[in-house]
Amino acid sequence: MASFALQETLIQPDFVRDFAFQHFPASTFPSINPVHWLNSHFAVGGWSPLQRLSGMLTAHMTRIAPRNGFTWHPHRGLEIYTWMLEGKLYHEDTTGGKGELLPGDLQRMFSGDWIEHQELNPFDEPARVIQIWFIADRQHRGLEPHYQQLSREQLPARRLGDATVYSLIGGDSPMQQHMTGRLTASWLDAGGTTSPESPTADEDLFLYVTDGSGEVDYNGQTTPLQQYDVILATPEMQTATIRASADDGLRYLSFYLPSFL
Repeated sequence: MASFALQETLIQPDFVRDFAFQHFPASTFPSINPVHWLNSHFAVGGWSPLQRLSGMLTAHMTRIAPRNGFTWHPHRGLEIYTWMLEGKLYHEDTTGGKGELLPGDLQRMFSGDWIEHQELNPFDEPARVIQIWFIADRQHRGLEPHYQQLSREQLPARRLGDATVYSLIGGDSPMQQHMTGRLTASWLDAGGTTSPESPTADEDLFLYVTDGSGEVDYNGQTTPLQQYDVILATPEMQTATIRASADDGLRYLSFYLPSFL
């Protein structure tokens, strides 16, 4: 594995190997239940062996029980993206940004030097989100804090095999960004197949399964895919085929980040 700068990437020694394509089951990464109303799975950050990937401090699933949530708390120097998976979540921050997030909505909060916000589930059903924290690129750190939210219908979508691929960050997405990287969300039809796009020459891929089950075929080997599994890949990866189970679709996020492997 190539060496890396600590301020950009931090991976537990010997965790990843010098392979172009690697699969890690969800149980490789920590799940925590610090209070009765909160459950989280940390693929990046927290207690994960993937501590930081090219400025991405955390990528984790958080489930918030009904009538609970995070009251007012601060952030600084971050760009935080929230991808809503199920239920509803109410957001409010000190810029005046506020609103409900529904499944398929994408929210971005740029903290600048200081922002405070709250993330609450005042509703009767559990809420489940993927939240991603990035260190804001240096040239943007003097900007004032601000907020943006897009519905799934506002995100560009295209078909790739049997999957609908949404552009969340970068590419043709209308979502602003103050970090370096691209992010897509793939929703694969039940029983369908697709192939994840390879990273470009200066990128690596971090793929995080959010829902469903299936399998991935790579280099003649078939491996089951389950919720919260992770795939890491380099530009040298060969074509991989992802197949959703016949009675269940499969959904995953694909992060294309400056090389971290």
